Amino acid sequence: MARSPTGSHPPTTTVAPMSQGERAEPSGTAATYERDGHVATITYHRPEAANTVNGAMRRDLNAAWERFMADEEAWVAILTGAGDRHFCGGADLRDPDGSTGDFAGTFWEVPTVNSFESGLEVFKPTIAAVNGVCLGYGLTAVVSCDFVVASDRATFSWPEVTIGIPTIVGAIRLPRKVAWADAMELLLTGEAIDAERALDIGLAWRVVPHDDLMAEARALADRLCRAAPLAARATKEVAVRTRDMGWTEAVRFGETMRRVAGTTDDATEGRTAWREKRSPEWEGR
Repeated sequence: MARSPTGSHPPTTTVAPMSQGERAEPSGTAATYERDGHVATITYHRPEAANTVNGAMRRDLNAAWERFMADEEAWVAILTGAGDRHFCGGADLRDPDGSTGDFAGTFWEVPTVNSFESGLEVFKPTIAAVNGVCLGYGLTAVVSCDFVVASDRATFSWPEVTIGIPTIVGAIRLPRKVAWADAMELLLTGEAIDAERALDIGLAWRVVPHDDLMAEARALADRLCRAAPLAARATKEVAVRTRDMGWTEAVRFGETMRRVAGTTDDATEGRTAWREKRSPEWEGR
């Protein structure tokens, strides 16, 4: 039996209802971007090809993440796959040209960060809603997300080593998230694990019944939207950057971020709302 979140999460603040005019029109074809209120959804959208990544999807994926970062009304992103069977089937081995994207520069600059999977800095909260088979590029994107909500039908694998290719970004990211032996099991065998195993090792944050997946992901996104968006981004950036800092440098960096965030309109609104005993109305400014 798949496990789902236990306990209730009563809201501490409320978010004003989103009007129809606050929806963003979908964009993209092989991968799509759409926004409902403050929640953006980025979807691998090649179900006829197991949502594998080819050149067209890479371009649409990169455009979707860039749009999310630039969209001031987008506070949280959900990443998922079209259809009921596949989240993302990795690289399209039948149409591989362009699947890694374009790299600017010359010899010394290639490869570099050119996608969400390869390390694009996104400090807005991100949720992977894994609806099925998740492998290769898809799993690399999943471990880049802050939260992984998995369908009880989901499976996870990096099969690259079974076809003679090393996994690179996954090998960098996964040992930071799970125990070493669990990471090596995935990386060095190429075998798939199911959702329950992913939950046990800490790769998945929650496992939910398949039909409840998107509702659960949206409920989490709505909870995240109760926080002041700039304060949330500053907090996430501190968490990310200070992992590689000494203690004093980390605290100094964090206090600098606190001062920057404290000058925003949202910080003023938060204090005002607390004094007036009402829910804050965040603007992301």
